[in-house]
Amino acid sequence: SLYRLKDLEVPKLGDCDVHVKMLAAPINPADINMIQGTYPLLSPLPAVGGNEGVGEVLEVGRRVTALKAGDWVIPADSGLGTWRTQGAFPEEMLLKVPRDIPVLCAATLSVNPCTAFRVLADFESLAPGDSVIQNAANSGVGQAVIQIARASGIKTINVVRDRPDLPKLVERLMALGADHVVTEEMLRKPEMKDIFKSIPRPRLALNCVGGKSTTEMLRHLEPKGTMVTYGGMAKQPVMVPVSAFIFRDVRLRGFWMTQWRKEHAQGE
Repeated sequence: SLYRLKDLEVPKLGDCDVHVKMLAAPINPADINMIQGTYPLLSPLPAVGGNEGVGEVLEVGRRVTALKAGDWVIPADSGLGTWRTQGAFPEEMLLKVPRDIPVLCAATLSVNPCTAFRVLADFESLAPGDSVIQNAANSGVGQAVIQIARASGIKTINVVRDRPDLPKLVERLMALGADHVVTEEMLRKPEMKDIFKSIPRPRLALNCVGGKSTTEMLRHLEPKGTMVTYGGMAKQPVMVPVSAFIFRDVRLRGFWMTQWRKEHAQGE
């Protein structure tokens, strides 16, 4: 097998290095894609998987000023290789985070919530009372969108797949601040009109599924509205009816957090 558990020595600490003990690291679809070799960003081999996580600083090199033993850190960028128990990394590859946030929140801070914040902020200027529609609303990004939108006074219409424990999921998303939770099937039902009696049609749709889900969601977008695609979990293309382009002039955009970071790195 190409993938195996391997014991490695932690390299000697350089003057500008930080010795980190990993506390938690999630598995994102992008991490799997990198291992498969299908992601636009690939680490030189041999490589350690994992782009995200939180660690505790054990020791710092003598030139390190911004970090000290006991601090919590997350990767400053993709490709750090967080699926390990310990590592020594250059100081500039790490960002300090508060120690008083839950460890799982810290471990999942740098990808999904950042994506949620940027897609809400960068494509349409939304004001309190406006609405957003999104699919895969129970994903990491989806849950962050719900919470950020709620804090900003923006209404959310959240699309999820039907499942046996649907009421439980609806309850969980409502507790996070969701305004409406609907299944993929409900997108086609006349009842959708009832939602728009109390809130305006969305000017922003957020898509990380593709295929039929996207086409159905697009029907509810305001004319000249924008749909931002940031993932493709169904592994199917985005299909747009010609009428949506001609008669409603919808805008299709894409977003990739890694690219955003690259473009904004100068402003650090």
